[in-house]
Amino acid sequence: MKRTELVENIRRKGSFLCVGLDPDIKKIPQHLLTEENPLLAFNKAIIDATAQYAVAYKPNLAFYESLGVEGWVALEETVKYIKEKYPDQFIIADAKRGDIGNTSQLYARSFFEHLDVDAITVAPYMGEDSVTPFLGYEGKWVILLALTSNKGSHDFQLIEDNDGKRIFEHVLETSAKWASSDEMMYVVGATQGAMFQDIRKVSPNSFLLVPGVGAQGGSLEEVAKYGMIQDCGLLVNSSRGIIYASNGEDFAEAAAKESAKLAEEMSALLKAHNII
Repeated sequence: MKRTELVENIRRKGSFLCVGLDPDIKKIPQHLLTEENPLLAFNKAIIDATAQYAVAYKPNLAFYESLGVEGWVALEETVKYIKEKYPDQFIIADAKRGDIGNTSQLYARSFFEHLDVDAITVAPYMGEDSVTPFLGYEGKWVILLALTSNKGSHDFQLIEDNDGKRIFEHVLETSAKWASSDEMMYVVGATQGAMFQDIRKVSPNSFLLVPGVGAQGGSLEEVAKYGMIQDCGLLVNSSRGIIYASNGEDFAEAAAKESAKLAEEMSALLKAHNII
């Protein structure tokens, strides 16, 4: 999906919501366990309930890989279901890959050719030759980890060099030489708050994938205040707060309600920034 198409969807729906499809077999409603593939049944219900409010879906690979072949089948069928029934959705494989060039080439082939998702999250630690194999696919995106929402992000990402430049700023500056803002996004956690100002100083035009709103306590208003740009430039992800809004038979309805609430807030923010 091209950037212009993504922005068009954001403006048309008045939302920049990304729903994280993180189905834990130990947390999904018990009545689904009798289904042939419980994860797939759960995902389909969540997708149908939230598609009108979301512009993107982000399955986290760990929740599928933990179940072996059955989990991979659920992932493949989930992606296929979204592409066939809701083709306007931007699909992100939250895989956090990143390895030497030959291995990255095979990861890229797996996710962009076989699975055919729109984007994949990639770790930058091993440098350019571990990232560039994911680039160059028409309409596909690399989403590079920059400043994450977890507590341990401070262990490395905020380390300063002798000039006071932090590692995440090096990541942003250096990776900008590898690809344009039409094919590379960055992960920036919602819990970083005003740090979005520093991100925008280095990457004023890039889209940001923002986890951490909802269950992790990030503020949507702060994210928009410091991170929103002329064409929005944000995909804000919510996982647990939506998909586990209820663990009963009304789980899909509860997910729709939470998605609608977030989308309404996002619409107001888009209007306040004269984007819609």
